[in-house]
Amino acid sequence: MPQERKRNSQDLANFLGDRPNSSPDWQTQLTAVARRFDQEYRRESFGLPPEVEAMPIFPEWAGGSLAAKIASPFWEIAQPRKQQRCLDIGCGVSFLIYPWRDWDAFFYGQDISEVARDTLNARGPQLNSKLFKGVQVGGAHRLNYEEQFDLAIATGFSCYYPLDYWSTVLSEVRRVLKPDGLFVFDVIDPDSAIAENWAILETYLGAEVFLEPLTTWEKTIQAAAAKVVKKQPGELFQLYKVRFT
Repeated sequence: MPQERKRNSQDLANFLGDRPNSSPDWQTQLTAVARRFDQEYRRESFGLPPEVEAMPIFPEWAGGSLAAKIASPFWEIAQPRKQQRCLDIGCGVSFLIYPWRDWDAFFYGQDISEVARDTLNARGPQLNSKLFKGVQVGGAHRLNYEEQFDLAIATGFSCYYPLDYWSTVLSEVRRVLKPDGLFVFDVIDPDSAIAENWAILETYLGAEVFLEPLTTWEKTIQAAAAKVVKKQPGELFQLYKVRFT
């Protein structure tokens, strides 16, 4: 185990390294993340090398149990309420798998994946045409909405971008939220037991991961004139519920 830990740490240094957070090539990363998730939604093979398949985390990922294990239950700290207008950023296929009908809240989505966009726009209205308001394609740094939302949600993707990108996301979310609106999002806890292995796996899947201390994230939140209302730790991600001041 110590030898494996050492190898993983070396891999982490090679793939994640001490990369600067300033002046990133956002488009390169956006394209890589979109490609990675389009491939997953199409259920295409990633062709991973044997050393990745030998990692302890791989069987859970390959069997499909890892996604459910690490998904952040945003509704536990900010459940959508009846007739609320909710924006799910990086929504994936959220409307198809979470109980939006039970919440009776209006769902608006935006995702970087065209496959996710097309899937939801085709199936969402069939599931509930009253609550489903459509999905736009695009990155979180440029929201294709002018509506004022009661709640914005962004889980599972902050780790793919540097902090200055996320500062822009926070600004965009503030723009589309009502003055008393809430924003719920998650970030990787780099001290979690599976953080390094997960980051290495995601890198091989095509999307590099940034591991930042939670204290650094909280400084970024504060710099965006947002106040943490509640936080909730998880297996890999920590959830934050914030309100802009």
